[in-house]
Amino acid sequence: MVFQYQSHAQQLAQKIYSGELAAGQRLNSLRQFAEQQQISINTAMNCYALLEAQGLIQAKPKAGYFVCGRDQRSTQISVPQHPDFKSKPRQVSNLELQMEIFQAANDPNRVHLGSIQLSPQLIPIDALRRSIQRALKHSHPEDFLYSNRQGHLQLREALSAHWAEDGFYIAKEDIYICNGCMPALSVLIQTLTQVGDSIIVPTPNYNGQLQLLAALNRKIVEIPADTAGIDLVRLEQAMQHSGAKLCMLTANYQNPLGFCLSHADKEKIAQLAAKYQCYVIEDDIYAECSFAAQRPLPIKYWDEQGYVLYCGSVSKSLSPAYRVGWFSLPARLQHLSAAIITHNVAVNSPLQLGLADFIYSRAYRTHLNQLKPRLIEQLQQYRAAIIECFDPVEIRLNQPEGSYALWLQLPEQIDGLAMYRYAQQQGINIVPGILFGEDNRYNNCIRLNAGHELSEDIRQAIQCLATWTKAQLKAEA
Repeated sequence: MVFQYQSHAQQLAQKIYSGELAAGQRLNSLRQFAEQQQISINTAMNCYALLEAQGLIQAKPKAGYFVCGRDQRSTQISVPQHPDFKSKPRQVSNLELQMEIFQAANDPNRVHLGSIQLSPQLIPIDALRRSIQRALKHSHPEDFLYSNRQGHLQLREALSAHWAEDGFYIAKEDIYICNGCMPALSVLIQTLTQVGDSIIVPTPNYNGQLQLLAALNRKIVEIPADTAGIDLVRLEQAMQHSGAKLCMLTANYQNPLGFCLSHADKEKIAQLAAKYQCYVIEDDIYAECSFAAQRPLPIKYWDEQGYVLYCGSVSKSLSPAYRVGWFSLPARLQHLSAAIITHNVAVNSPLQLGLADFIYSRAYRTHLNQLKPRLIEQLQQYRAAIIECFDPVEIRLNQPEGSYALWLQLPEQIDGLAMYRYAQQQGINIVPGILFGEDNRYNNCIRLNAGHELSEDIRQAIQCLATWTKAQLKAEA
């Protein structure tokens, strides 16, 4: 459950990050705040104490509480720019480079700035262990036979109830369990398209998805996206004229840009999908890493005609090692159930039962509530460190409202792939922007992971990248 003081603290934190509450602004007194929100003085005190611990507000003796001043450059830093381009079906290039960097990004012996994953310190290992133990204790003999390839009923029921609590409903009969989100995408792509077909994707787009499409020999039709969202006019044009009958979108905290689409945009996408009979595979893997008190609704919520297939996993919100994901199959595609189950690889039942217990016991909800303030604080620390280390270089940096992927745009003279090669030599993992789209559009960009605590090693790694960048710019001068 969300404690009242946490909910109010998250709401105030959002106002501070958005600039609605400016640096130096005086907040209501504890008594005024308690009366305004109709909460107890104790709850108000806990709320302000949490914000103080996050460095967002400070108490001044005999004066009250004030919003902390943040680095002026941090508040004024521009968001990345994105080029326009012509959309057309094409092959994904650089598959070998994609594979090389994907493997390097998961090297545990390097500084963790590459793969988007949570630090082990943010994973509730003890609670997970207890859930697995309880699940094994209360399991039935049939749980140790070949498992249902659609997924264990207990986990499908748990997920359906969990999402209903967040405001959207998917029936347990429509849920399929698989070994993570990428396997879910793979199963649906192979079922709904043929080799050589085109799939609409926004760009820059998660490089793992592009790698998957290249491996499956599917073409892509790129449409422009930026930190504000997806170009819906171009999306409609692609649905209408490109010949693609499938698109793959992330509406909530997209990787790498971090945007969260408005309700109106999500509803529009669902309507476009139905109008042009173009199925949308919605990858909602980051929604539960929202900084807001309420998880954002998916596109699926507005899907009235059954053209949106919902996918996700716990790899970003819980643990990348817990290989459990899911997808939904709308009624209009139930005739494909047998073919989909044939492609799907069954997940072991004890693991599914452990996750079901973790959800039903409220341990997952508790974890998410505790994770949000940690991610908010952590992301701001990373942004501040990047801005400080790269000063006075003219950089652009996204400001996500959820998740922990940072998209850093460097001066045009900087080669992101060259930076990646240098970082590898220094024992640092980053992902160069060239992997997130075609035509070298993002070669002066890199994506960084902010899922680990900002340790001294990570701070030094950021400084190392900044020092290299400054040396490159000096050599170009």
